[in-house]
Amino acid sequence: MPLLSKRQSQILKLIVEYYIQQAKPVSSNQICKIIKCSSATVRNEMVALEEKGLLEKTHTSSGRVPSEEGYRYYVDYLLEPKKMNGEEMLKLQIIFHNQQLELSDCIQKSLQVISDMTSYTTVVLGKASHENLLKQIDVVPLDDKNLMVLVVTDKGKVEHKTITIENVNLEDVKKTISLINHLIVGTPIDEVSRKLEFEIKPIIGKYVKEHEKIYNALYHVFSDFTAPDINVVGRSKFLEQPEFDNVEKIKNLFSKLEDDKLLTEIKEDDDNNIQIYIGSENNLDEEVTVIKTHYKTHQDEGTIAIIGPKRMEYDRVVSLLEYLKEHIER
Repeated sequence: MPLLSKRQSQILKLIVEYYIQQAKPVSSNQICKIIKCSSATVRNEMVALEEKGLLEKTHTSSGRVPSEEGYRYYVDYLLEPKKMNGEEMLKLQIIFHNQQLELSDCIQKSLQVISDMTSYTTVVLGKASHENLLKQIDVVPLDDKNLMVLVVTDKGKVEHKTITIENVNLEDVKKTISLINHLIVGTPIDEVSRKLEFEIKPIIGKYVKEHEKIYNALYHVFSDFTAPDINVVGRSKFLEQPEFDNVEKIKNLFSKLEDDKLLTEIKEDDDNNIQIYIGSENNLDEEVTVIKTHYKTHQDEGTIAIIGPKRMEYDRVVSLLEYLKEHIER
């Protein structure tokens, strides 16, 4: 990174923060009013910052905007997290103090609140299914044809799904469950479907009369459980950002925000600190910034991320994510 003088750092910080707020190129006149320098001095410093690759000149104005390297310099050396205001804290405290809510609901609701407050998109990514091992599977009869299947993992996570199987003896279902518990407990959740296919299916027919119906129902249960645990809140917030007024840009970004495989890559590195990926640094889209953190509780872990334009309120988002992580882990 280029070394900057104190004045250059001050000017870069002001330009980044002005541009974040106004989404318009920043002129030397705006800066010299604040730092009490002549317009010519500020212009010279802006030229120097441009030569260092930290500012860019737009075609439509004599003002400057931060480059991707400019945002990176700001984040690494000039960023000061912004204190949350009382209203923001109160909205999030109400959610976390609600004893009726499960942790997953608290996370979901708080991400909705943050998306509304910031006009950015928020994402929560649960723990990858291959990191959860099958501890036990159980069934609870609900009526003549409906059963609730309970799947318990070694991390204490319990998933349940109601299945409908007509004209099947409950004893046959219990035999099948017993067989599964005996043969594939300890298997990573995302490998259970394959083991059902190649290890349970060949045996089940010898013991269970209506084995096809039971097998098919359970196969679908595990297929559903291994789908990526991803929740995206506020995709449409990008429509509120001036840099996304281009239909092609929006279509391209929306298709990426619906691509589970691409979103899963957001959590590749499970670093516990706040991580900031600007433009080409993230594998989602060069036009956006992804700010994320990893959380871990006794029962669960995952990643929360806030996605917005590169012209993002970094100081505010970092504070919100730190607050959220602290309250999830508490």
